[in-house]
Amino acid sequence: KVVLQQLIMVARLPFDPADRTELGARYENFNVHLCKQHMWDQGITGLLLIYPSCLLHVIEASEHILDCFLKDLQATQQHADFTCLEAKIVFMSHNLESRQFQHWSYMVLDAGLVARNPVARRPEEDEESIESLVSSVLTLLQKLVLPGSVLDENPELLIPPVILENLLGRDELLSPQQYLEMYQSPLNISIELGQANLESYF
Repeated sequence: KVVLQQLIMVARLPFDPADRTELGARYENFNVHLCKQHMWDQGITGLLLIYPSCLLHVIEASEHILDCFLKDLQATQQHADFTCLEAKIVFMSHNLESRQFQHWSYMVLDAGLVARNPVARRPEEDEESIESLVSSVLTLLQKLVLPGSVLDENPELLIPPVILENLLGRDELLSPQQYLEMYQSPLNISIELGQANLESYF
């Protein structure tokens, strides 16, 4: 049985608008490559929003495909010319009952569209809890899949880039490398502690 998971990631981008379309095409080609390698894994769905200075990527796929995606991201980040300077895992949902998105797509957001978002930066935003920021992202993502909710016509549905920048600066969130190290590290279980606890019941 294929276990479906959802990964939400943010990353910082240091390049100009022309390169952002190339980045979207790179992710699209890589997703096609993964799907061909793992045809039994039911494919990839999700959404990639490419802002002028950062990106938000939602990927729905099997655990194995997401593992391959993160390992590729970790490997490419070691290259000096790689476009994502910094990345953080915002949310990982396990055992999804159904997909939120029908297919995978990407959208390059120009500065004009981002500026039309009526949500203004609040003075207290930097003081918001990590739970509140992540909840804001999840709530807005839910609205993006509603019928007729097109960003060009509804810029208020766009997640403000200030929230994404805030998330990138939070130490509570793991980088792809930290996530993989934690996920792949063995559990440290003390056998002696288990025996001591067991013996206390008799």
